Amino acid sequence: MTRLYSISEVSELFGVSVPTLRYYEDIGLLPSSARRGRVRHYDRAALERLAYAQLWRDDGMMTLADTMATMQARQAADRHERIAAQLAATRERIYRLERSARVLNHLLDCPRDHPLACPVTGAHIRARVDAILAGEEFTPEFPDTSPPPR
Repeated sequence: MTRLYSISEVSELFGVSVPTLRYYEDIGLLPSSARRGRVRHYDRAALERLAYAQLWRDDGMMTLADTMATMQARQAADRHERIAAQLAATRERIYRLERSARVLNHLLDCPRDHPLACPVTGAHIRARVDAILAGEEFTPEFPDTSPPPR
């Protein structure tokens, strides 16, 4: 006989709230395997489907709608299209986070009392204003002024 896991067990094991599991069932992302009384139960196949959804949601950082669409894709090409779009968005976020880290590292290490007096920060701010006033696109590159890691 196949072992069934109650909704509360699945919630605890997978770190997903019971209301979220119910919602996943309501939208067709995660079908329950059985009900005993009013309690939903899940078999291993359902747990694997939940883990597959977590791969897209948690690891792939996809929206729930994209997760559903990716999981429902019948052809690899359809999945690949969504994956490529998500990868491009992830790379853009990484770029922005790295830029943010450069700015914050510099501002943290900058000894100037006023950021505009700093040669690096002041030049960056003046370049931004100049580009905006000229109607040009500003590419917000910020130099990496942090010391190399030891």
